[in-house]
Amino acid sequence: MSTTKTEKYQPLTEISAIKLVKKLGLFDATEALTAREIGDGNLNLVFHIINDQTNKSIIVKQALPYAKVVGESWPLSLNRATIESNALKQFGAFTPELVPTVYYHDETLAVTVMEDLSHLTISRAGLIQGESYPLLSQHIGSFLGHIAFKTSDFALKPQDKKEEVVKYSNPDLCNITEDLVFTDPFFDIDTNEFEKALRPDVEELWNDGDVKLQAAKLKYKFLTNAQTLIHGDLHTGSIFASSQETKVIDPEFAFYGPFGFDLGQFVANLFLNALSRETNREPLFAHITNTWNVFKDTFTALWHSENTEPFAKDERLLHEILTQTWQDAVGYAGCEIIRRTIGLAHVADLDEISSEERKINAKRTALKIGRYLLLHQQDVSPNEFEHLLR
Repeated sequence: MSTTKTEKYQPLTEISAIKLVKKLGLFDATEALTAREIGDGNLNLVFHIINDQTNKSIIVKQALPYAKVVGESWPLSLNRATIESNALKQFGAFTPELVPTVYYHDETLAVTVMEDLSHLTISRAGLIQGESYPLLSQHIGSFLGHIAFKTSDFALKPQDKKEEVVKYSNPDLCNITEDLVFTDPFFDIDTNEFEKALRPDVEELWNDGDVKLQAAKLKYKFLTNAQTLIHGDLHTGSIFASSQETKVIDPEFAFYGPFGFDLGQFVANLFLNALSRETNREPLFAHITNTWNVFKDTFTALWHSENTEPFAKDERLLHEILTQTWQDAVGYAGCEIIRRTIGLAHVADLDEISSEERKINAKRTALKIGRYLLLHQQDVSPNEFEHLLR
């Protein structure tokens, strides 16, 4: 992968994106290419470029200097594109089969050129259609376990790890999480969005001091616990999957944060999909349990084989870290479930429920369970999520 700097930032068009990939030698100058802007997120332009005759294709992703969902009144640093590129490269060093290959990055243009994953499906979309992806939790548990351990103080020299923390300083994107996940949903703030029928439930949440205290404590951990390099936005919309493959994408929110944050977000989004279903929920609950078990086993194996910390010989330290990681993940899952129900960015799993009555009931249940998880972080085991819907 090469990284360069050009002289001036300018948003790409379909034509200029084609010119760029030809200039980079990723396609021959004479090839007839088709480009299509496919970005459906809130922050970036994404171009799919293909030679229709050979079917060779790539993805060109460019950060915009503002949030698309709001406009230029919400400016964002372009450095997030470099952070994303670096994170993909770092993840790829440990789990190359679970992230797309990065071919090129330009810091000034905020452009990353990477492997096209069009042969796979965004896992959220597939799960909504009833897919279960049998290897999803195996792959994500392994991904999280490897990244959590290998970018932590248990694998890196303290000086090296502190340099990595600086490298992945990501204030703009962290601010989005701090506001939209940990703060706004718990107060009467105009970024929140929910159905009128939910108003009594939402106001009950806003008036619950115990719930807000737990959210505040988790936010403080997010702000201060630089334990490991985290993806920062690991929901089912950030994962491509098939029956055999899994690829984690979009780590532009990456920074050094708590061990349990990515795990909690992923678990929450699996749970939200289960909540949206009337039947066939069991594969989602099995994924929740298996994600934790694979994470725990992966982290433990690396702890025993690659740990550089002298105190690591005391198994009680490992037990304490794993226990706290899961408890934090439960709390973060509670925050994620609540914010995806009444915050600025919802999930299609709930919003696309066809029956309005069933949709409201599902969202009401989501708020109830989100609150429960926040208040019972020490009581919910990985195999108990199924019982929360009974």
